Amino acid sequence: MSNPTAIYIISGPCGVGKSTVSKEVARMINRGVLIEGDLLNSMIVGDSELAWEERLEINWNNILSLTRNVILHHYNVVIDYVVETELEWFCQQVSDLNVQIKYVVLTANETQLIERLNKRGDSHLIERSLFLLNEFETSGLHRLYRLDTTGKEPLEVARDILSNVSTFKKTRTFND
Repeated sequence: MSNPTAIYIISGPCGVGKSTVSKEVARMINRGVLIEGDLLNSMIVGDSELAWEERLEINWNNILSLTRNVILHHYNVVIDYVVETELEWFCQQVSDLNVQIKYVVLTANETQLIERLNKRGDSHLIERSLFLLNEFETSGLHRLYRLDTTGKEPLEVARDILSNVSTFKKTRTFND
């Protein structure tokens, strides 16, 4: 049997560098496809009546559909999106595929998150970012997969993720 395809799920609070790091990881892996959850979410326009929970469900189903499609074409997938409670559901939905799921939660200290968000003009996301940072630090599941990006450049973080693949595979990969 051939080597399984990999799905890298890169999560973390707003401003931690998920998008930049995800792009680097996708660029560095063989046959990489980047799925940006925020981009898919922005495709839903003009429906102010749509509840956040329904929007989130639609978005995760879109992420799943795209992932399954490119996996079936033997591509590796990098998913850039905040994962709160969806990880186990997502893993179950791809359990019939020959894939390794590599999950990482990027974190940084509060000061750096605030600086990054202010620098890019997203100060309105600071409260949400700090809430998510706390959730990721206190949640038993997410805490296992944290990678601190404080003071690191995105390329260094991407290299950290890829160089630790064997560690993630051995101790932190679903569907081994």
